[in-house]
Amino acid sequence: MSAGRVLVYGGRGALGSTVVSVFKQASYWVLNIDLKESDQADHNIIVSGDTWTQQEENVCSAVAEALSGEKIDAVLCLAGGWAGGSPASPEFIKNAELMWKSSVWPASISARLACTHLKDGGTLVLPGAQPAVKGTPTMAGYGMAKAAVHQLVFSLADGKSGLSKESLAVAILPNTLDTPMNRKWMSKADTSTWTPLEFVAELMLKWTRNEERPSSGSLVSLVTEAGVTRTTT
Repeated sequence: MSAGRVLVYGGRGALGSTVVSVFKQASYWVLNIDLKESDQADHNIIVSGDTWTQQEENVCSAVAEALSGEKIDAVLCLAGGWAGGSPASPEFIKNAELMWKSSVWPASISARLACTHLKDGGTLVLPGAQPAVKGTPTMAGYGMAKAAVHQLVFSLADGKSGLSKESLAVAILPNTLDTPMNRKWMSKADTSTWTPLEFVAELMLKWTRNEERPSSGSLVSLVTEAGVTRTTT
């Protein structure tokens, strides 16, 4: 017997794979949406389309077919990326476009999916970023994209957004996640301030179970100090 049904957008990344694993261990049926299949998920949808609208049409159509009218407990968007560059740098516009595609496109498609398929009282989590609550001069495109995701969360929490009744819409705002790639490229960094992937996954599981939920529209910062993580809103 399944504990429920969740959709993970970006279930093949480091955080996404951990989230899929934690929800599977908790007996949830998991639908993964990504550029690659997850062998842990119950169903996979491969993202296709060169434009924002093409991706939305293809993903939404495939999800509707996979769910066959069934409602889901959570939409968890973990897709994203990182690129640096100040507004003065030659790569600013190129990297800003890349960040928009990797963060805003999947977040907005996830919002559409949540408005269509989420149960009353369901959970929608989008990927924000702690640095983007203020200026990000050395990674301006990244900051712009994440700030747009934050604004989308504010809009989704409003009763006129179309999200199902009593649903939770939040963004998680990590600083640095403890991923294999971060350990590879920042090998000399203080990892005691990095947030473990398992903490983030367990947090989403609690919210999906309607436990310890913040207010809808919250930007939930993940603060890790001396290896201990806490949340602030």
